[in-house]
Amino acid sequence: MRHGILFIIFLFCSQILLAQTHKIAFKTDYGTIKVVLYDFTPQHRDLMVKSIRDSIYQGALFNRIIENFVVQGGEHDIDIAKREAADPKGNKPRLAGEFDARAFHKIGALGQGRDDNPEKASFLNQIYFVVGKELSEEDLAKLEKQKGITFTAAQRSEYLKNGGLPRLDGDYTVFGEIYEGLEVIMAISRFKTSKDDFPLSPVRFSVSVIE
Repeated sequence: MRHGILFIIFLFCSQILLAQTHKIAFKTDYGTIKVVLYDFTPQHRDLMVKSIRDSIYQGALFNRIIENFVVQGGEHDIDIAKREAADPKGNKPRLAGEFDARAFHKIGALGQGRDDNPEKASFLNQIYFVVGKELSEEDLAKLEKQKGITFTAAQRSEYLKNGGLPRLDGDYTVFGEIYEGLEVIMAISRFKTSKDDFPLSPVRFSVSVIE
């Protein structure tokens, strides 16, 4: 019975991926990562497509790498803070968060970075891939209590089988996931870094839309 339920969940998730309208490719010196963007987070999907057309992520850097956590790229927190502090009008452009139970922090999920703003709004030019770690039933139960949430059957199955970062759910927007090339981002997540999580050698990437 349990295997039957998991099979149904797998089929449901597969149909979700097939139904999405945009796919993109992150090209690195270490391989290509192919990502599907979720139609159920449309503002973040459209922001990414626009950013690609505006060449925001051409020759960008994965500039924050934490094994068992995330590989982050685009504009760094430090640079965003400096730029905004220097703006005479005090502008802090953000995109309102989009949260959907189907978009969660599984391994390979693509999310949008942010600061600690209470609205949970996203930076415009910073993304991250979830590397994550193994999880137990106890881990999920503790998080449900702490965050006042209940993980769905699909979330629970994925987290227990493959791991992830469920503690970020509901706080950071996930808007896509890797469907090919997960091994590339996992390899990058193990690169040596400085004490500030900068990779010791530049890790560049460019993003294009898959037509």
